[in-house]
Amino acid sequence: MPLSDAITALGAKALRTRWVVRAPIHLYRNGFGFLFGSRMLMIEHIGRRTGQPRYVVLEVVDHPVPDQYVIVSGFGREAQWYRNIEAHPNVRVWIGTHRALSATATPMTDEDSAAALDHYIREHPAAWKNLRATIERATGAPVDTLPMVRLDVPAH
Repeated sequence: MPLSDAITALGAKALRTRWVVRAPIHLYRNGFGFLFGSRMLMIEHIGRRTGQPRYVVLEVVDHPVPDQYVIVSGFGREAQWYRNIEAHPNVRVWIGTHRALSATATPMTDEDSAAALDHYIREHPAAWKNLRATIERATGAPVDTLPMVRLDVPAH
């Protein structure tokens, strides 16, 4: 197996391993989110059934203006966090050295998501190649487009 395939397989397994995916949450909650810079962020969202706070760490796909971030749902619209923000769009965001910022999460249209993904692919072709292969391996489905969410974070 070529090295790139082995790395993709390892990444796909990591995405399906709960403790690995949740490990960055503990870093953010304990004040170490700055280690991820501005390429990752943590969202506190509200469970649509439980009403309890939930957390997820995601990659920032774009930061078009100072008070806006675009994130992607690699597992599509069925991801729990995505379904939760559809039900409860008021969230809190940790990014860089900023903690618990109030924000509004808005699912983007398919057209806007496709445009954001095209921009990401142009800006980060190598990262996209690896990310796409990893997501496809983890989900077992081809990735042509991914749902995106716009986070509006008032001045921080």
